[in-house]
Amino acid sequence: MVLEEKILALEEANLLLRKENSELRRLLQEALDKLTKNSSNSSKPPSTDIVKTKSLRISTGKKAGGQKGHSGTTLQISETPDKIVVHRALECDGCGKDISATGSLRYERRQVYDIPPIKIQICEHRSEIKCCPHCQKQNKGVFPAQVSHCTQYGTNLKQFAVYLTQYQLLPFGRSVQLIEEITGHKLSTSTLVSINEQCSGQLSGFIEVLKDNLQKAPVIHSDETGFYYESKRNWLHVATTEFLTYYYAHEKRGREAMDQMGILPDYKGTVMHDYWKSYLDYRCNHSLCNVHHLRDLTFCHEQEKSQWAADMIALLLEMKDITDNSKELGLQSLDEQQQQQLTAKYDLLVKEGYLQHPLPEKQPGKRGAVKKSKTQNLLERFKNHREDIIRFIRDFRIPFGNNLAEQAVRMMKVKQKISGCFRSKEGATIFATIRSYIDTMRKNGFSIMDAIGQAIAGKPILPIPPNYYTYQHSG
Repeated sequence: MVLEEKILALEEANLLLRKENSELRRLLQEALDKLTKNSSNSSKPPSTDIVKTKSLRISTGKKAGGQKGHSGTTLQISETPDKIVVHRALECDGCGKDISATGSLRYERRQVYDIPPIKIQICEHRSEIKCCPHCQKQNKGVFPAQVSHCTQYGTNLKQFAVYLTQYQLLPFGRSVQLIEEITGHKLSTSTLVSINEQCSGQLSGFIEVLKDNLQKAPVIHSDETGFYYESKRNWLHVATTEFLTYYYAHEKRGREAMDQMGILPDYKGTVMHDYWKSYLDYRCNHSLCNVHHLRDLTFCHEQEKSQWAADMIALLLEMKDITDNSKELGLQSLDEQQQQQLTAKYDLLVKEGYLQHPLPEKQPGKRGAVKKSKTQNLLERFKNHREDIIRFIRDFRIPFGNNLAEQAVRMMKVKQKISGCFRSKEGATIFATIRSYIDTMRKNGFSIMDAIGQAIAGKPILPIPPNYYTYQHSG
């Protein structure tokens, strides 16, 4: 009897140890998964990579640098120089005689491109006061509308200040230092803040037109990224196309912020995003970023040894190659037969995925969702969102990935690395407003300095209505 009790106790202890071992193995795997995530197999930015990662790009076989046939750029001789300096030949190099009065046969030209010294120019406006000889009334000349104070800074200096702080993303302190080094005149940082507030205030009409045009665009790209002010995490949201960019700062990441942003609630086109669940609440078409999928699938293949993930990578890249080749032929979508063939491959591969990675069964009496592996979760997404994943083969206006939005939100990361965090919500809002204007101007080929100058003068350039655009996404 004693022996049986000892055996029973050992079996119970063994079962307990097995459960503990299983839990420790699970926790270890989770820790290893976090350590092995990098920018090539997840959405983590490259700046967080500890070691060099392998790029997802496929080699073209071409050497690095300029390709054969590429036209280079060389500083050209100008036919209309601003200043000409003649270096006269005074003595003959052969006999030493004076030839200063001898006429010139021709000139050998060399040109130096440079900028003149920059200096603050103070322009005084005087309003003439006259007394009418007939009725004795005093009359004054009218100052220009933009000359509204006794002393003030002009448009050129203001646009340069906005350009430095909002386009080149220099900290206000360094911008003050640079302006003083260049012009010899020192502004205060509070003056720079005021100039940016003025510029932002002139862009309210632009923002309304911008939002209206985005809502009418057939495809928009959306993303969001975190930033900080007052030691609190906030979010910069972006809605963008090839020609338009709208930034919106909010303390929330999800549905509340997106509703207040005012683009998606009434949007009827296709929104490209990276599967953040809040986007799926909106009743428009959705397209999921396949560059994100390639990273996630790479992780599943490398860390969870999933052959299904490797096969799905190959299929997505095959779809992209076929689509890119068709775009070069001027087509708008793949033909029906090609779509059916690729869709059949996709469906078959998803079925094989479930055979390789069967979902865990829920244990009776155990509460909560059944924990799944990264591969199983991704497999579920590929099953439930097939059309959102392969929509790019049905409509060539939709790209393979969400590169436009990722490029747009990257500016916030650059700004934080160069200038640090914001000090207030107002600073973040001003940044979002001015960057919306600047990036839209950049995409449409306008001079950034000139565009800022027009905004400061109260005449911002308005976006062209979207029906003027040709949406040809390169993916």
